[in-house]
Amino acid sequence: MSQIDAIKIAKEVFEIESKTILDLCDTLNEEFSKAVELILSIKGRCVVSGMGKSGHVGAKIAATLASTGTPSFFMHPGEALHGDLGMIASEDVLLAISNSGETEEVLKLIPVIKKRKIPLIVMAGDQNSTLAKQADIFINIAVKKEACPLQLAPTSSTTATLAMGDAIAVALMKARNFKPDDFALFHPGGSLGKKLLTKVGDLMVSSNLPIVSPNSEFNELVDVMTSGKLGLCIVVENEKLVGIITDGDLRRALRANDKPRFDFKAKEIMSESPKTIEASAMASEAEELMLKHKIKEIVVTQNEKIAGIIQLYAIGNV
Repeated sequence: MSQIDAIKIAKEVFEIESKTILDLCDTLNEEFSKAVELILSIKGRCVVSGMGKSGHVGAKIAATLASTGTPSFFMHPGEALHGDLGMIASEDVLLAISNSGETEEVLKLIPVIKKRKIPLIVMAGDQNSTLAKQADIFINIAVKKEACPLQLAPTSSTTATLAMGDAIAVALMKARNFKPDDFALFHPGGSLGKKLLTKVGDLMVSSNLPIVSPNSEFNELVDVMTSGKLGLCIVVENEKLVGIITDGDLRRALRANDKPRFDFKAKEIMSESPKTIEASAMASEAEELMLKHKIKEIVVTQNEKIAGIIQLYAIGNV
C-alpha cells in the first residue's frame, strides 16, 4: 500500500467543498425566494425525493424541515413508482433532487405529478436537464469540481445539495418565526427539548430554604448554610429578598484580614440585589441568565414572594 499524507488530502477536500458552498452564493436568484414562498403557502407538506446519494441527502433535508416547523417527509422514487406515490397529496409540493437532472426514477414521477397539478421544485446541477425543464421552480446546485480525485463519487455535489437544503430550512424558520419553544415541541425526547420544555418551578428547591436575616451572625450563617445543603444563604428582611450569601462569600470574608474575623453579620458580606427568576420561566432562561452572569444559583420568585432556589447543575442534569 502506497504511503499518503491523509491530513493534506483532508485539507484539500475541505478547501474544495468549502469553496463549493461559497460558490452557491453566485447561483442564488429569485427562484430560491419563490421556492421558500411556495413551501410557506401550501396547506400540505414538502415531499422530498431523490435517488442514490441525492436520496440520502434528501432524507436529511426532509428531516431538517420537519424538525424546524415545515411538515415534510422523504419519498423514495423507486418505491413511489410502485405505490408510494399515494403518499403525496394535492396540497403538497414535491422537492425533487438530482445532480444530473436525468435520474430515471425521478423523471418517471413527473407525468403523475404534472397530471395531479402538484407544484414541482427541482434542485439539480444542470439547468438544461430534462428535470430542470419540467420544474415550476428550479434551484441550481451546480458544482465546478468534485472533491473525489476521479471526479466520479458525489462529494462536493452532495455537500452543495445539503447546504442548499439547510438554507431553505433556515429561511423557512425565519419566515415562520420559529422559536426555541417550538423546536422543543418537535424534540421532546432529546436533552435540549427536555430543557426547553422544563420550567424553573419543576427543578427548584423549595423546602428547607436557607433563609437568614441581615443581622444574622457568622455561626448562624454557617449552620443555616450547612443544613440547607445548597452552599448559600438567602437574606430576607420583612419577607423581602435583600441579598444572598454563598460559601465563597463566607470564605472571602474570613480571608479579608490578616486575622480571620468571626464577628461579621450577614448584611456586611451579602451580595445585594441578587438575580431572580419567576417559577413559571423556562429552565433554559435560567441557564442562560446564570451563564451570562457567571453564577451557579438563582433565587426563584412567585407572585413577588420567594419560592425556591434553582441551581445550574440541576438544569445540566435535565
